[in-house]
Amino acid sequence: MKSKIHYTKPSITDLEVTYATDAARNGWGPQCYDYIHRFEAAFRDFVGTTHAIATSSCTGAMHMGLSALGIGAGDEVILADINWIATAAPIVHVGATPVLVEIRADTWCLDPDAVEAAITPRTKAIVATHIYGNLCDLGRLSAIASARGIALIEDAAEGLGSYWHGKHVGSIGRFATFSFHGTKTITTGEGGMFVTSDPALYDTVLTLSNHGRARGQTKQFWADMVGFKYKMSNIEAALGCAQIERIEELVTRKREIFAFYREAFANLPIAMNPEPSGCQNGYWMPTVVFAPHHRHLKDATLARFKENNIDGRVFFHPLSDLGHFERRHDTPISHDISSRALNLPSYHDLTEEELQRVADVVAAVVADGAHNSFAPTVV
Repeated sequence: MKSKIHYTKPSITDLEVTYATDAARNGWGPQCYDYIHRFEAAFRDFVGTTHAIATSSCTGAMHMGLSALGIGAGDEVILADINWIATAAPIVHVGATPVLVEIRADTWCLDPDAVEAAITPRTKAIVATHIYGNLCDLGRLSAIASARGIALIEDAAEGLGSYWHGKHVGSIGRFATFSFHGTKTITTGEGGMFVTSDPALYDTVLTLSNHGRARGQTKQFWADMVGFKYKMSNIEAALGCAQIERIEELVTRKREIFAFYREAFANLPIAMNPEPSGCQNGYWMPTVVFAPHHRHLKDATLARFKENNIDGRVFFHPLSDLGHFERRHDTPISHDISSRALNLPSYHDLTEEELQRVADVVAAVVADGAHNSFAPTVV
């Protein structure tokens, strides 16, 4: 049996171990926030916002942001039907209604035309998810949000290293959230970040993140509002400090891996993550979408991966299929692409030999598909 090729795992070096060890040994008492503040400052500077708050998860960051905007019962928030449930769950947690709309066939991201058609007097926000590193049309979405007086929120959980015409994703909406789950381009194990350039919104979320205790409050254990407990630990932030110091290296490697796959599949009936003109895709998760008449190759590829000790990952399912949310709008493109797409291994330490193993399996499945034969083949 050949060695396992995982679909993702973090890149951890001696730098991360050194910082985490220092936080564990010394990051207590007066030093208990040192790495947190350092990580927030470095991340804020990288993304290009004026404020950042480290959180225990991207989901928690989204929950607090929605709460700080006053979104609640009776309100509606528009988002793409193709999403992980973590984007929709905080909308439900604040008592609002997720309105699921169509994606674009080329980017797999929120369709601005579908957004406009779904806006009602109850719409309070649009959540633009940069799926797998792909970029939403932030120009159109910003214009729609501005004209209608609603908030544009960027779910940039998967968007680190992606740039919209020179601006890093997350710096354009009213606020944005990032994820540092162990699968992401940088990791703190679990964890997330709330970013904004709105000082009032920052102060509200900062208060919410600390059980409702406002900055500058002199009374000990005095809560100025009912808040949350979504703070990142100092040890997690120490990992984050090391990872953000390596961010250019980590994003560059993601782009190199994607470039390898793109070249390997150039002559196959496969579409991959797009990169619009003037933009940069961080390519968190390289994805293949088989041609419509080859949609059966998705399951065949995942089966062949398993035979060859390779991890693959299915494309997100439309949220409207889960049964938890009201289905108001038809989303045929979301359902079509989900049925013929999958994610490829893309962790930073993949060797060229391992990348070639993955590419060879995909090519073999496509070749077999042309002859309607899916006999097991070890490559």
